[in-house]
Amino acid sequence: MDSGVGTILRAARNRRKVELSEVEAATRIRFRYLRAIEDEEWDVLPGGPYTRAFIRTYASFLGLDGDRLVDDYRQSVEPWQRAAEAPQSQPGSSDAPSGAWGVALAGLAVVAVIAVAVIAIVAIPGDGGGGSGLSLHRRAVTRKAKPEAKPPVTPVKRGVTVELAASAEVWACVLNAKGKALVDGLILEAGAKEGPFHSGSFTVSFGNGEVKMLIDGREAEIPATSSPVGYAIDSAGQLTKLDEAERPTCA
Repeated sequence: MDSGVGTILRAARNRRKVELSEVEAATRIRFRYLRAIEDEEWDVLPGGPYTRAFIRTYASFLGLDGDRLVDDYRQSVEPWQRAAEAPQSQPGSSDAPSGAWGVALAGLAVVAVIAVAVIAIVAIPGDGGGGSGLSLHRRAVTRKAKPEAKPPVTPVKRGVTVELAASAEVWACVLNAKGKALVDGLILEAGAKEGPFHSGSFTVSFGNGEVKMLIDGREAEIPATSSPVGYAIDSAGQLTKLDEAERPTCA
């Protein structure tokens, strides 16, 4: 999907007579990502906020309007990518209603059998025909000891709590200790909040530093950066910065 972004960046770099290796050293964006941006091979790039951050940083290095080029990318490329990644409907899903009715009918049948059995027991006469099954049933019930009430168990709270608040547009991915996505690669608008979430630990990844993260009510120190960042949070709330290969992607 052509957007013109790569052509503009390549032309500006050629005018300045700068090699891609020099751009890589100055911006810390990998050579293959820079080449993919210029060739508009968007499927090579990580996508979403990562790609937008790369375009903005590359454009700023060349003295171009990074925000305008990011808007061009967002409007021309991202809708096409979302359409290509849209999940297909699963075959056999139309069978769900009939299966649900089958379970419901089976449940009704069991209830009906139990009701018939109870009626039969109550209708049986007592000794010598003088008493009724109902009175025998009542006497049996009165002899049965009542179970002792157990005091409620108060659950022990363990782990750590995390809450997010975006100060500007930011892509976010949050996984709990079991690897379940609590914030599944969402783009949060300025002012948006997610959480609080509670887990034994977390791994998080952000497209840039435009986010405030509260760990057990205390604000974590996240640097103001336009580049992606990621962290691990242990059960004590300790924050550890992750390398690019260790960051969750929610892919």
